[in-house]
Amino acid sequence: MTSRIARFPIGSAFDRARWCLAADALAAGVAVFVPWSTSLTEIFVVLWLVAFLPTLFLPAADFGELRNVLRKPAGFLPIVLCALAAIGMLWAFDVSWTERLGGFAKFPRLMLIALLLAQFALSERGVWVLYGFLAATVLLLLASLALAAFPGLPWHGKGFGVPVNDYIRQSTCFMVCVFGLLGAAVERARAGRWRPAVGMIALAALFLGDILFVVSSRTSLFVAPILLLLLGWREFRWKGVLAAVALGIVVSGAGWLSSPYLRERLSTSVQEWRDYRTKDTANSTGLRAEFLRKSISFIAAAPIIGHGTGSIPQQFRNAALGESGAAAAASKNPHNQIFAVAIQLGAVGAVVLLAMWLAHFMLFTGGGLIAWIGMTVVADNFLSSLFNSHLFDTGQGWLYIFGVGVAGGMVLRERKSVPGSP
Repeated sequence: MTSRIARFPIGSAFDRARWCLAADALAAGVAVFVPWSTSLTEIFVVLWLVAFLPTLFLPAADFGELRNVLRKPAGFLPIVLCALAAIGMLWAFDVSWTERLGGFAKFPRLMLIALLLAQFALSERGVWVLYGFLAATVLLLLASLALAAFPGLPWHGKGFGVPVNDYIRQSTCFMVCVFGLLGAAVERARAGRWRPAVGMIALAALFLGDILFVVSSRTSLFVAPILLLLLGWREFRWKGVLAAVALGIVVSGAGWLSSPYLRERLSTSVQEWRDYRTKDTANSTGLRAEFLRKSISFIAAAPIIGHGTGSIPQQFRNAALGESGAAAAASKNPHNQIFAVAIQLGAVGAVVLLAMWLAHFMLFTGGGLIAWIGMTVVADNFLSSLFNSHLFDTGQGWLYIFGVGVAGGMVLRERKSVPGSP
């Protein structure tokens, strides 16, 4: 009896290595579902937490890495922003506690960045997450192209060329893959591995083709040339910038001439702006402009600490009273991440948000493909957040959190292996 008990692997359920393996696999699961499903993404985030948190308390746990992360601006600034949002509920005087808590609920997940940084600074399996995201997004691309090429299919997805979710999240995922693949292609070409480099460029071209010819967000069309300039500067400095400008002119010119969708998309935006300016029409472009105009006035009314966490809907409701046309529209979203924070938390919150973005960007200023992928995620989120509240949006928010957390942890791990690195 004693020998049978001795052989039973009681300790296996508390084996930290197994929990770490499970946490890494579940983080990869989150990355797989980010392009596809909001509910499955959040389920896997919970499962990842359930698997990862015990690793902090089981035997052989290493708190040192988490302490190191929390000393870095990239690790503690998301926590500072969340703490500020929690305190900000106290001065949202004109807002119910339900709305205060609803506004606060958008902040806490940013604190997971620190846990991911610590996890993948120790783990060798961060590449699982990156490959999982790429594979899932390639499948999404194939589904998008199939819907566009065969509109008579019984399954129509969410719309033309949009299998699931919405075209904005889809375009964001595609854009990250485009520039991640281009960075990988440059790395392979430098090593003389031309076949994989050409293959990566071809796959990036497919993603870009879907954006230009099938469906895309206007934000992605704005972000793409800036990311191209950033890639050119990072890899080849001024020569790379000049090459990026030339390539951008060629690609955009070819896209304009050959893509009826692109011409219609941009022409519609211009016409919407004219209708808003001349007729006060409540169209998509006009409403975004109206929300931004009102947001500036909200911030000016409480510039230092804002109106309090959860105050955005009430501010827009108040501003819509007695108005007509575009001005009569209320919103829960100013469609600008900086304004979404500043309305609630004032200049104090906006400074912390900008400092967080900067800290995450600086984390990836070193060389190597992983650093470029992380930089792409941060730059894309910052630029697109000028027109959207992407940190608060489900898909784009999780993409940022896991992109920065995983790639950042991998970068920290690489630096530890180099003597003299900080």
